[in-house]
Amino acid sequence: MSEDNQVEAQILRIQDKLQQLLRQRDLLLKENGKLREELRKIQEGQAGEGKRLEQLRQQVEVLRVTKTVMSEGEKRELEKRLGQYIREIDRCIALLGE
Repeated sequence: MSEDNQVEAQILRIQDKLQQLLRQRDLLLKENGKLREELRKIQEGQAGEGKRLEQLRQQVEVLRVTKTVMSEGEKRELEKRLGQYIREIDRCIALLGE
């Protein structure tokens, strides 16, 4: 093999490797964009759930103060609603964990 052929073969190998690297870079950029979008959605979800949690804490505090003036039926209804809120929070946390 002549020296020119060797140089040409090396140039072809370098070009092939460069093309492979460019394709890999494009794939990584796409994946990075998807991951950034997923992260943004999760962060928005967490912010929303944080606000919801704070609202529920405030409601619990109000209910704690008014606890003594509630009838048994009202207490049961309150417990039912709180149970629903807790299940909703658990579901949202599970979704964020996926």
